[in-house]
Amino acid sequence: MPQLSLYLDDDIHRELEARARINNSSVSKFVVNVLKIHFSTGWLDGYQNIYGSIKDESFVKHETPDWSFDTRRVDL
Repeated sequence: MPQLSLYLDDDIHRELEARARINNSSVSKFVVNVLKIHFSTGWLDGYQNIYGSIKDESFVKHETPDWSFDTRRVDL
């Protein structure tokens, strides 16, 4: 398995260790998981569950316009 060496300043290193500890993970596994999330092309787990979770009156479903008044387009 390939290995990677990084040079980090002390503040970033402390933060990285703290976040790995919070996630009950080694620093190496924590970084790998962060990179997997960053490079993933799919939706995050549970993304579909956030629909409707925002309580804000500005988020409203607009009515679909009546397309019968739309100009007919020429088929190409």
